[in-house]
Amino acid sequence: MPEPFKNLFNVELIGGMAKHFKKHAASFDEDRFVIAATKNLDALELKARSNQITQAMHDYLPADFEVAADVILASLGAPLLDELRTLVVDDQGLSGWVVTMPISYFVGLYGKQHFELSMKLFKELTKRGTSEFGIRLFLLAYPEKTVAILNTWIESDNYHVRRLISEGSRPRLPWGLALPVFKKSPLLVIKLLEQLKDDPEEYVRRSVANNLNDIAKDHPDLVADIAQQWSIGASEQRHKLIKHACRSLLKQGHPQTLQVMGYHTPQLKQLRLSVKNRIITLGRALEFSFSIVSDSEEGQTLMIDYIIHHQKANGSTAPKVFKWRSLQLAAHQLFNASKAHGMKKITTRQYYAGLHKLEIVVNGVSVAETDFQLIMPALNNT
Repeated sequence: MPEPFKNLFNVELIGGMAKHFKKHAASFDEDRFVIAATKNLDALELKARSNQITQAMHDYLPADFEVAADVILASLGAPLLDELRTLVVDDQGLSGWVVTMPISYFVGLYGKQHFELSMKLFKELTKRGTSEFGIRLFLLAYPEKTVAILNTWIESDNYHVRRLISEGSRPRLPWGLALPVFKKSPLLVIKLLEQLKDDPEEYVRRSVANNLNDIAKDHPDLVADIAQQWSIGASEQRHKLIKHACRSLLKQGHPQTLQVMGYHTPQLKQLRLSVKNRIITLGRALEFSFSIVSDSEEGQTLMIDYIIHHQKANGSTAPKVFKWRSLQLAAHQLFNASKAHGMKKITTRQYYAGLHKLEIVVNGVSVAETDFQLIMPALNNT
């Protein structure tokens, strides 16, 4: 089992930060910083660990932000040459997303009265890992002013800086503060994304796609319109970006997005859906097969998903969409496939016994459904 990400915020990392801060600030209390930053560390999750390090920086770095900024800049290691290294704390200095995450948040919290200096720090930090968490505090406080700075970074020769433009402005960044101003009106962000859509680095383009996917949760029709516009004369790389940006809309069966992506109303016949085991014990797999024949004189692009309508505690059901297959179906061609879907305990879902439903959706159109019964395993009282 892989090591949890939160464990990267550990005593070794914090001790390394302390040593570099001490090199550049004679008054810095290295021991007390480590004690404060590592307090009850094992009981804390990832974001809480990062926040505790940020608080310790505030408590033990020089109180004058400009002086603290000089200490931070002097403590940084060499810029990253790869996409996103997890941890680099060596004799050269600090880099990697784990160490720059709490530092960038420190800048975001305490650097607002020093706008230009903070922007310089964000730019240097992102070259060594990440600034998207800290810069969001500036996007909340000074959205237009901060976006204007991001716009000047579009032509940066460092792709980490270009990625920050998109990643930092995501309305719903995981682990990051939400940006209500951009959830409500994303036009400022879209102007930035427009300039990055053909960035030479996939690392940047993928961030653009993730930003659009965030925007789609509040403005689905707007993102569908953007996908349509960007599809005109698009390269293979941009088509890939668009598809990734529209993944949630495709999963939801958003009609305009399906049309833009070439998934038209399917022409099918001889649809058959069969379930091998209609009574499933939690922990086992639902096994089913599905077959169709094209009823078209031309080829069709098909996206086949299946939906499990899970029983809830109150007796209603809640749908969960699962991606299955994408294919080109020739005229009058037969297609069949089988699937074993595990009905296993997971931390993000509570299962309840009772009648469930399996539904097949092709290009956003429901084409077949059937019921099955989920039962709980017998308790072993021996």
